[in-house]
Amino acid sequence: MKRDKKEQIVQVVAEKIKRSQGIYLTEFQGLNVAKMAELRREFRKAGVEYRVVKNTLVKKAMKDLAGTDKFFAGLKQTTGVAFGFDDPVAPAKVIKKFSKTNEALKFKMASIDGVVYSSDKLALLSEMLTKTENIGRAAGVVNNVVSSVPMVINAVTRNLVSVLDQVAKQKQ
Repeated sequence: MKRDKKEQIVQVVAEKIKRSQGIYLTEFQGLNVAKMAELRREFRKAGVEYRVVKNTLVKKAMKDLAGTDKFFAGLKQTTGVAFGFDDPVAPAKVIKKFSKTNEALKFKMASIDGVVYSSDKLALLSEMLTKTENIGRAAGVVNNVVSSVPMVINAVTRNLVSVLDQVAKQKQ
């Protein structure tokens, strides 16, 4: 590969890393072409981009970014990089599901908001709620609070009227 092509790949990968909320490294040695196509399809459905990039090019792309030096330990053997742009846990869910039926796919490590997770944390990451699920839960809590406010106001008003009525009866 020529130098200008390598520099172009480094720029593209660096831009994707900057835009990503979650970056996942996988080892895919042993997956055939059909399985790789299936894996890429699953990632696409989840809104995740998956690229196979030479380790040295990924290191160069990460070199200028803060906190990525911990990530270099995962850049050995064959490396596929999953970029979670909208949802940082979506790649973990795909990797866990796919690796159940395809043992050749191995999770190396991930970085979410600068925090690096080692290979034994895949189960934890895949069980985290997605951004959409978190928004739904928050909306449910807000809805419960808002729906109970009129009941509280009615109760306070009812009690105030009762007290005023008692005061009026005592004065008569």
